[in-house]
Amino acid sequence: MTPLEEELSRLAGSVPDPELPVLTLGELGVLRGVRVLGPGRVEVELTPTYTGCPAIEAMSSDIERALHERGVAEVSVVTVLSPAWSTDDISDEGRRKLAEFGIAPPRRQQEADGPVPLTLSIRCPHCGSTDTELLSRFSSTACKSLRRCASCREPFDHFKEL
Repeated sequence: MTPLEEELSRLAGSVPDPELPVLTLGELGVLRGVRVLGPGRVEVELTPTYTGCPAIEAMSSDIERALHERGVAEVSVVTVLSPAWSTDDISDEGRRKLAEFGIAPPRRQQEADGPVPLTLSIRCPHCGSTDTELLSRFSSTACKSLRRCASCREPFDHFKEL
């Protein structure tokens, strides 16, 4: 990656996620690459958190705006579906920010290949208790579920493991 591509990648990666503005696209792990195609021409590769994610259009527009402000005349944002995005792509800083924001971050998939277990205890981002219950499989976005802590009684979102 050239120094210009690194700079543009940092810039595109600093764009806030439209659904979770506490995270940047870089921290969320959806920015896959930035390539300079020629003078004033850049291609950005973006992977949605799931196929059909309604935020992909807003992400693309926000990236285009940020790079246009940097002086890039032609920005092409392409959707890349393979490899698929995984919650393992969220950075440690992104996980910290989710918890600080009151959203239980997803756990990393274990070293072994295979499905993510669905009977995991979820830690409350408010008090740390693992005595939590599922209220709804879906929350404000399809990638989060709504839970409540039995200890502190606070409801919270949990970013589902994918």
